[in-house]
Amino acid sequence: MDPLQSLPIPLLLWYRENARDLPWRRNPTPYQVWISEIMLQQTRVAAVLDYYRRFLEEAPTVEALAQLPEERLMKLWQGLGYYSRARNLQRAAREIQDRFCGVFPNTYDEILSLPGVGPYTAGAISSIAFGLPQPAVDGNVLRVVARITGDEGDITSPAMKQRVTQALAAVIPTAQPGDFNQAMMELGATVCLPNGAPQCQRCPAAGFCRAYLEERTDQLPVKAAKKTRRIEHRRVYLLFLGNRVALRRRPGKGLLAGLWEYPNESSDTPTLPEAIGIPPEVWELAGTGKHIFSHVEWHMTGWWAETEEEALPQGWVWADRADLERVYALPNAFHPFRDFVLNRLGRF
Repeated sequence: MDPLQSLPIPLLLWYRENARDLPWRRNPTPYQVWISEIMLQQTRVAAVLDYYRRFLEEAPTVEALAQLPEERLMKLWQGLGYYSRARNLQRAAREIQDRFCGVFPNTYDEILSLPGVGPYTAGAISSIAFGLPQPAVDGNVLRVVARITGDEGDITSPAMKQRVTQALAAVIPTAQPGDFNQAMMELGATVCLPNGAPQCQRCPAAGFCRAYLEERTDQLPVKAAKKTRRIEHRRVYLLFLGNRVALRRRPGKGLLAGLWEYPNESSDTPTLPEAIGIPPEVWELAGTGKHIFSHVEWHMTGWWAETEEEALPQGWVWADRADLERVYALPNAFHPFRDFVLNRLGRF
């Protein structure tokens, strides 16, 4: 017998007793479920809570999100990373305004057609907000199903995801699809853990989980090794004019597209000091830092200098402490230099 056939009832009973009290579960409107699911992509629940609250305060509806100035949108998202998610949220909000007369679409295919929405997010919204029996398969769910069924397929492969989606579609309870999907996510996040030993003694599937019964929880799921990240060595320039620091907007495409940053460049061929008009020997060491992106790793050295020249290259601005806190969104990549900059600006 397929062990997944035995899962729904014990899983839903477990979820009723163990579900975390999360704000998007208290009032699961389509908009709130959507915002939470996009924020939770690649991000831990604990890190999302404050962002979710602030975001809903400023953009409580589709209409408000569609009208939010981009600079403010990026500032609200600052620190969550993967900034294309925020831009796709706004693109989707504007499509909802235009294509659906401001009403959130209520079918799986229509939800899937929105920018930034993939099968998992469409499944989550359609099941939780609209009660449609659509599976929502993310990394947590793939891990849970691989262990319960003993499936040795690579959970990063499209074939494995399709297989799991089809298997769950056959067992998802039509009366409680949203609770079932959330219970699967909850089980993967709190019990059937990705790192370290799963807490099998707390799992409602322990009696029929093949990985547990066959003592293979350390072998499943199977996951292909990640590619080695490329390392880039970069110089970051912290240029001050009184109580202001220079920022530069990144290009509209590519890594950290359109965000503000401290001017920086490859350490291999530094040209910015001369372009700014401050010779390399004037700059002093401000510190070092490292940031890991999905495919590249930045190893950064920060250098600082003062100037009395107001003029800046095109696309650069001067920002004071209030601007940094309220206006300009700087990626987490530059967090290693945050204290140095704020301490320097705090002298004025």
